[in-house]
Amino acid sequence: MVIKTDLCSYTEYRIYPGHGQKFVAKDAKVSFFINAKADSLFHQRIKPVKLRWTQAWRRMNKKGKVEEGGKKKARKAQKFQKAIVGMSLDDLKKKKAQRPELRAQREKEAKEAKAKAVAKKPSKPAVPKTKAEKGPKMPKGGGGGGSAAKNFKGKK
Repeated sequence: MVIKTDLCSYTEYRIYPGHGQKFVAKDAKVSFFINAKADSLFHQRIKPVKLRWTQAWRRMNKKGKVEEGGKKKARKAQKFQKAIVGMSLDDLKKKKAQRPELRAQREKEAKEAKAKAVAKKPSKPAVPKTKAEKGPKMPKGGGGGGSAAKNFKGKK
């Protein structure tokens, strides 16, 4: 035999026949409460999500229900190579495929060539910097000085 049960509109607990209390609001909305506590809290406008013992709180905080599939696995980020400025993707792949010793030797040669190029460039003669001429000091306000303070009418 199946027993018809209702759900409490506040706690979402099952209400069996002969229990609970119905409340009809002015807008004709029917609320069915399991006990006076749920009724009282509803009329105090306390949200069921804030009370740990209600089903709404349990749903919000993911309590109770056992998930069938378990947690979803995060996708592993796929590696993707892009070309770098001044070097195409093919050049990068070739460089990666080279043996480390050979690559180190080529890099060393490149550094030496750079050093030679820097040594060939004539350096500019060092000129000591001189301080720019400054005018007479002015107040930060940008005004003429004392005259503005004399005309000021207000608290000092």
